[in-house]
Amino acid sequence: MDTDTDTADAGARDEIRHTLRTLLAERAAPDRVKESVRTEAGHDPDLWARLAGQLGLPGLALPEEYGGAGCTLAELSAACEETGRALLPSPLLATCGLVAPLVTALGTPAQRTALLPGIADGSLTCALAVPGGSLATALALVDSGESGDWSGGGRAGGVQARPAPANAGWLLYGEAAQVIDGHRADLLVVAAHTGGFPRSRTLLFLVRAGADGLSRRRQTALDETRCQARVELRDCPAELLGTDDADCTGGTSVLDALAATGTWAAALIAAEAVGAAEGALERTVAYVRQREQFGRAIGSFQAVKHRLADLYVLTRAARSAASWAARHPADAGLALAQCLAALRTVSAEAVQLHGGIGFTWEHEAHLFFKRAAADELLFGPVHRLRAHAAQAAGLFAVPEREAAIR
Repeated sequence: MDTDTDTADAGARDEIRHTLRTLLAERAAPDRVKESVRTEAGHDPDLWARLAGQLGLPGLALPEEYGGAGCTLAELSAACEETGRALLPSPLLATCGLVAPLVTALGTPAQRTALLPGIADGSLTCALAVPGGSLATALALVDSGESGDWSGGGRAGGVQARPAPANAGWLLYGEAAQVIDGHRADLLVVAAHTGGFPRSRTLLFLVRAGADGLSRRRQTALDETRCQARVELRDCPAELLGTDDADCTGGTSVLDALAATGTWAAALIAAEAVGAAEGALERTVAYVRQREQFGRAIGSFQAVKHRLADLYVLTRAARSAASWAARHPADAGLALAQCLAALRTVSAEAVQLHGGIGFTWEHEAHLFFKRAAADELLFGPVHRLRAHAAQAAGLFAVPEREAAIR
């Protein structure tokens, strides 16, 4: 990349960070975050409208022809870093990290024209519903997901799709849990299994809020700031996303689109994790500077300084990994593993260094610890992210000579 262009892009990302940090410091303080997650929406709709209307955050990485800003994954990752720092509950990840790439990759021209402008201006919120709690597998983060068995595989369970009578679209039957922001999304993209044994396959379907046969309820989640829902479909009318013959016509297949979306989302989640780790560390440093013991601030103790120094090095290394992943999405899975591991360590140390108050439900330190644990449950765990990245890189490949001996 040209040096001048790279410098200009870095300046744009810094401006995004500064603008969001200033706004979120005012509108997304820990107490306000706790209030907003306990509302029916699970986030602050007024703040979301401001992020969308004034800052254009949902459309940051969408093409200009659909009302977006035409920026890249790197700019959207910079924004996610700041939303992660504040642990901001919002539809951003579900809508722009999981659904928008799928609509862009698989949608017909008519579907892209109908859906992407609404995503760009924030008026349309979306969620990806994957059955069986297998989001990480569907996105090819911890497994290739090539079999598509996670969507039902023709067995009982999952979500099954069948053509509606008189060729009037499709009907879906089944359920999906742990759907991020699925309780209030205007549009659900549902992964479902269809076809008999000869043409068994996984397809994606569009389900509008209020559709017949659709019911959903918010689940109690470990991380309150990332809402989850259980979605039930009982012969629910749906529209196929894209075309059924994409594999035959040279178009992008559903599984390929999901894997590409996985790398996109992994880069965004890694950026969120870095922001959260830095936010937890900043709060901890501020606390040890003013908390006194034996007549002096505990931050002046050498043991505390060493622990904080280790955490600083950890967050800087994670930031480098997230920055690389934003510009090289193929490595996003490995970067995500490093960033989630860093957040887990930093948040645990934050609780410890806050002493007795860090363990209380009212204190903000537990929010960061729960984000770390919940993200590993949703998108990991870390050891499987690393193992899959190593497998994809060929590190576990058997040499030809050894294979011949076997």
